[in-house]
Parts: sequence; structure tokens; C-alpha cells
Amino acid sequence: MAEYTDKHASHLNTSHGDVGDHRNQGRSSKQRQGQKHYYTKPFPFAVELGFFAGFIWGGIHWLNYLLHFSIVPLGFLAEPFFKHQYIYTAAGHLTGWLFFIVFSIVAALIYTYTLRKWKGPLPGIGYGIVWWLIIFVLVGPKLDMVKPINRLTWDSIITEFCFFLLWGLFIGYTVAMEYTDERKREPEKAGA
Repeated sequence: MAEYTDKHASHLNTSHGDVGDHRNQGRSSKQRQGQKHYYTKPFPFAVELGFFAGFIWGGIHWLNYLLHFSIVPLGFLAEPFFKHQYIYTAAGHLTGWLFFIVFSIVAALIYTYTLRKWKGPLPGIGYGIVWWLIIFVLVGPKLDMVKPINRLTWDSIITEFCFFLLWGLFIGYTVAMEYTDERKREPEKAGA
């Protein structure tokens, strides 16, 4: 009988301990659910975003050039630093891709530190258009990065405008999703 009582008592203690553990687990999961999402550090986030923006959209720009949608080669950003003929070689395209990745990292850093509180897609679209204006109208022709706008084909102008618009949207909306309440507007998954 004493053995039965000891086993029963140890079982009760174990059960009671489990119940306490379940209560603590329930309490900690409720605490976790009530917490706001973690704070994202701007610098590493912007560098990672810029890298992927440059890598993905640089590849798309190269494809636009290969399919003759634009006469502007991917190496247009490297044009002031290399000979003109080098930009049109395979090595020149890869160098241009690297320059575009670095350019995208800088652009993502600028956007993250200045405009990260702006919501929605429109600031990113505007940001891309501003970069298109800087490169194709203001600075690019003076540095011989690109031909003056009146010497580009209409296909190139439209392609490059849309490209920079979408590139800016990619950067801007990614930052908005991370630093504003955009995620709260998305429908929650059932059972989550």
C-alpha cells in the first residue's frame, strides 16, 4: 500500500509539474504573441536588399540589352572608369553587373535612411523615376555613361524608364514592408 501511495504521489507531482510547465508555456507563447515584431537594423537590411536588387534587376537589365529592348549596355555605370569597347564585351557586362549591384546597395542605403517611414508603393516608384532622371537626363550624358536622351531610341527610353521604375518599386516597397505597418493590412492566415 505504501508503494502504491509513493507511486501515486510521484505521479501527481509529475502531473502537477507538467501542468505548471504547460501554464508557463501558454503564458510565454501569449507573451510572444503580444510582442511587436523585432527591430530590424537598417544598415545590414539595406545592404542585403541592395545586393539582391542589383543582382536580380541587373540580370533583367542584361536580358533587356540581349533581347534588343534597349541599346544601353549593363556596363553603363562603369563607362567612366573603363574603355568604351570593354563595356560591350562579356567581361564588361559582368563588370557592369557588379557596378549595378554596388549602385543598388548605395541606393537602398539612401532610401532606407531617408524614406523608410513612407508607406505603400508610390514612394519607391518615385524613387526609381528620380534615379532615371539623374542617370539619363542630368548626370549620365555629361559623364558619357549614356547617350543624350535625344540620341536614344524610343524603345530604349521606354525600357529604361520602366526598368528604373520597377527597380525603385522593388527597393521602396521592400523597405515599406519592413519598416511600416504594411504587414498588418495583409489578411492573416487561418489558424495562425
